[in-house]
This record gives sequence, C-alpha cells and structure tokens, in this order.
Amino acid sequence: MSEALMSTDLPLPNKRTGKVRDLYDLTLNDGTAGILIIASDRVSVFDVVLENGIPGKGVLLTQISNFWFDHFSADFAHHLISTDPADIAGLSDDQRKSLEGRIMICRKSEVVPIECIVRGYLTGSGYKDYQKTGEVCGIALPEGMINSDRIESPIFTPSTKPEEGHDENISFETACDLVGMDVMNELRDTSMAIYNKGRDYALKRGIIIADTKFEFGWNPDREIVLIDEVLTPDSSRFWPADDWEPGKEQNSFDKQYVRNYTETLVSAGEWNKEYPGPSLPDDVIADTIARYEEALHRLTD
Repeated sequence: MSEALMSTDLPLPNKRTGKVRDLYDLTLNDGTAGILIIASDRVSVFDVVLENGIPGKGVLLTQISNFWFDHFSADFAHHLISTDPADIAGLSDDQRKSLEGRIMICRKSEVVPIECIVRGYLTGSGYKDYQKTGEVCGIALPEGMINSDRIESPIFTPSTKPEEGHDENISFETACDLVGMDVMNELRDTSMAIYNKGRDYALKRGIIIADTKFEFGWNPDREIVLIDEVLTPDSSRFWPADDWEPGKEQNSFDKQYVRNYTETLVSAGEWNKEYPGPSLPDDVIADTIARYEEALHRLTD
C-alpha cells in the first residue's frame, strides 16, 4: 500500500492547515490573489483527524470535485482556475510531482460563513432529529417516515461554520441575521439547483446522493461563487441506487464506512470522539478506497 500524504511543506506564503486540506496563498498569472488548495490523505470523522490517512484519497476526491466543477461550469460560477502544478511558481520538480492530481488553484474568495446543507433523504442526524420531533432542523416532514426514506422535496438546512469546534445547525432566519436575507436566498436557491442537477446526473449512473453540503464565497466583484469541494464522498452521502432500501442503514460509497468503523470503537469504549483520533486498519483503508474509486468511475464513465 502506498504512503499517505499527511502534510505538505511548500515554499509558499501563509500556510493554513484544515482537517484534510492544506492551503497556501498564490499570485495568479493575471496578478490577482489566488489560493492553492491541496487535498491531503488525512481523514476526519466527528471533527477529529484520525491517526493515519488513506493513501490516494486526496487525489480521488479532487478528481470528483474537478469533474463536478467542469460539469456545472456553464450554470454556476466557481473559483477553480487550474489543476496543473506547473502553474505554481517557485516549486521544485519533486514538489510539483507530489501535488499531481490533488490540487486546485483557485481565485481567492471571501468565505461566506454558512455551510449550505441540502438533504434529499432522511438519514444521519436528520433522522435522529425527526424521530424526536417530526422535524429536521425545524422543518416539518410527513409523519411515518423511516430511516433512509426519500424526502419528496429536498430541504435546505444551513449551519454555522466556526473556526474551531463542531458545526451547529441554525434556522434560515438566523442565517439571514448573520449574512443577510438576499445572500441567504441566493445561497439556498443555488444550493438546491446544484443538488438537484447533480442528484439527477448521479442517479442515471447508479448513485443516490442522499445529502450534501456546499460552501460559497464572494469574489472580488462581490458575486457569490461556489468554492471548496463539490459533491464528493467526503461532503455527501453516496448510496448505490440498486441497493437502496428504506428502513435500514445504507451501503455507501462515502466516508460513512469509516464513521461506522469508528462508531464500533466508541461502543467498545476504545475511543470517545476526542483527540487523539484512532488509527484505521488496513482492511478499512482498502475498502474505503475501493468505494471512492467506484464512485469516481460511475460518475465519469
């Protein structure tokens, strides 16, 4: 098994390290501000980075994101400029080689501090909320729904995007208080349109996109653009359509497989969902990579 890329150390300014991505500032060829986003092979569950990574995960996720950015480019503005390491000045050949397939060179945007979540199926934390209240994030759903049921009209449930700690679900009205009603209306409408278009495309290729989250930013002209990753197995729940059966947990192409493994550690009292994160065994790593590869192949033929 190849070695996972867990961190980078490049001669570029203003390095920031997220849970799974490394970011650096760039100056684009036209002289404007840019950002380099590197998808590492780190794995995060319950907002905790696990001890080891999944080799090649960052490359697969970047390929999926890049596919969607290209697929949506005629309909939705986004920040992606290039995926070619040769476009980054000041790096050695070895450094550029280490980045192949796992980077996005993007126009720098001011991040809108709202996570835009679209739910098309009742699952995860949404299902737990529904069991208690009949609602998901304050949105009432029909009575009698069961785990993994399809939501007839997908729902938009924003959350905050704090610098540290867990995301927190908020109402649409609270989100309006934070960034303004006009902004939230645009975020909601754009999120729903991207989800619906992506969901319909994926379903024709045997993938149910049960839910997903999007991030947006303001470009220098104060226009809202799609940023970060798009409809990947890390930001979405991907289910095989021919195996979907409401009333149970679904087989998946996504990170839920890793979550399920770590939940067994929690149940056994071997982990408390806090740092430090546990290590993934080789079989979980191999099975996860196989699922990500299957998702990529189905989406891109």
